[in-house]
Amino acid sequence: MDELTRVLTQALAELIAPTTAAYALAAIGLNLHFGYTGLLNMGQAGFMLLGAYGFGIATIAGAPFWLAFLIAMAAGALFALILGLPTLTLRGDYLAIVTISAAEIIRMLGRSTVFQEWTGGASGLKGNQFKETFQALSPLPDGRMALGPLEYINTGSDSWWTRLFAWGLVLVAVLFVWLITRSPWGRVLRGIREDEDAVRALGKSVFSYKMQALVLGGVLGALAGLVFVLPRSIAPDGLGRTVTFFVWTVMLLGGAATLFGPVLGSMLFFAVYMLLRAGMRTGLEGVVSSTFVEQFGGLLVGVTLMILVIFRPQGILGNKRELAFNVR
Repeated sequence: MDELTRVLTQALAELIAPTTAAYALAAIGLNLHFGYTGLLNMGQAGFMLLGAYGFGIATIAGAPFWLAFLIAMAAGALFALILGLPTLTLRGDYLAIVTISAAEIIRMLGRSTVFQEWTGGASGLKGNQFKETFQALSPLPDGRMALGPLEYINTGSDSWWTRLFAWGLVLVAVLFVWLITRSPWGRVLRGIREDEDAVRALGKSVFSYKMQALVLGGVLGALAGLVFVLPRSIAPDGLGRTVTFFVWTVMLLGGAATLFGPVLGSMLFFAVYMLLRAGMRTGLEGVVSSTFVEQFGGLLVGVTLMILVIFRPQGILGNKRELAFNVR
């Protein structure tokens, strides 16, 4: 019984973890790209990594938190502009190939010894180099606080303050998406997703709208990267292809083109993922290695994504009619 309680507590903790919030934020940005506009962006991890580096490098250089925060957003917007200008005329799998390649270029540049002075190379940037300005903003008193079975320090890397800040950003992002997708601008995005030639015939600049959606989703991705590294260090390999893969799973699980789908998908995905891993470690202790558990967990994620795409492409909250994407 004690082991079962421990496993359930770990799964419950994942519901409010900063990492879960980071994936929700990244999935909200991806939802603007794919769910509302029909852009097959397979490089969301690249936006996240640039946001993390923008925040970390600016903080180490002496910038206050909010300036570093803005620099992270600017990094995501700039990457979207550079990426979008030559590629937004592409459709479907061609755009997917370009975006995943661009994200890999960002990761390799982060690992490169050429920029090691700023990025730390393959080792990345240690958390104690860039977290002090964030932690200094905490309004919480020193010490620890328990909420039910969950207990964390009030201020620090893995703290209540990090969780409050992370989920506060998710709340602001949900409100922002709710406002813009219910505006005339949001209706144009849906039109582009379903038939961009018809939107073009009405005199709208399809390229301009796609670029705006790419920039806004990229900024949200960059902020997700900032949140992702607050409890840990910045490592280029920590924000690679697997992260994009997980973000897609989160978005499709909750439902593309839905407001709360990315948030629900992230919370459900990581709670179940932790439940499976912790349960297998406990139940199969001494039978299989921890490496096998991690690999098997990744395999289950892949199978889950396949099943979703085949049998429930609209996700939990989605509408199948919303998936009539013009990606030819």
